[in-house]
Amino acid sequence: MNISFSKLQGSGNDFIIIDNREGKIEVEEFKKVIPKITRRALSIGADGVIIIENCDEADFKWRFFNSDGSEAEMCGNGGRCAARFAYERNIAPRKMKFLTLAGIIEAEVIDRRVKIQLTEPKDLTLNDYLEDLKIEYSYINTGVPHVVIFSEDIENVPVEELGRKIRFHKRFSPKGTNVNFVKKIGDKRLAIRTYERGVEGETFACGTGATASALIAIIKGIIKHNEVEVLTRSGEILKIYYTGNGKVFLEGETRWVYDGIMREEAYL
Repeated sequence: MNISFSKLQGSGNDFIIIDNREGKIEVEEFKKVIPKITRRALSIGADGVIIIENCDEADFKWRFFNSDGSEAEMCGNGGRCAARFAYERNIAPRKMKFLTLAGIIEAEVIDRRVKIQLTEPKDLTLNDYLEDLKIEYSYINTGVPHVVIFSEDIENVPVEELGRKIRFHKRFSPKGTNVNFVKKIGDKRLAIRTYERGVEGETFACGTGATASALIAIIKGIIKHNEVEVLTRSGEILKIYYTGNGKVFLEGETRWVYDGIMREEAYL
């Protein structure tokens, strides 16, 4: 079956987005081929796949899948791309709500920029220690779980190797965790490198990871502002706003890269 799709990216995270409101795709079957269609060079290539569905509780419902086919509760940059897609395809108004496994997300589309309100952060742990790896870390769930590690030399951190060890560490089993290596580079600016669960490698950006890192920096007093800029590996800046009462917002640019038809050969 040929499938219409769009490719959008936010801060270097790219996503295949499919409008499935008519139910043409059997999602439980389709998710089995997601590792094939997200392969770079061999197929379309993407960090994740977003499937848009009808919803009575909000403007639409999404199902988000990592490139390995695992379903995730939330993805900040994916959420921003989904909001822009929904607005430009007349699925939702400029200010919208959509349902995720993490709860209902609010979003506003401002041209190419999209601002979303994430679910309330939870499960905060500060200054814990992994004895076997000799790593001090903090932890917070911003829709998905994130470990945050501050380092003065993130350029030389072995993100793939160390990130994988922490991601699969028994302390975070069975679901695992994303891992962020962070450095303060300005009065209200952080630089970040992220090992992303489900992609199983370093990505150019992670919206929920940028949010987690900003929140930890604010809570620990490393950043003394409630508005934080996070420099991603793609070179783009994500802005995080924290009101202090559990409300947190993520804002950044999106790009609509192309529309296409996915032929069956894409997922053989």
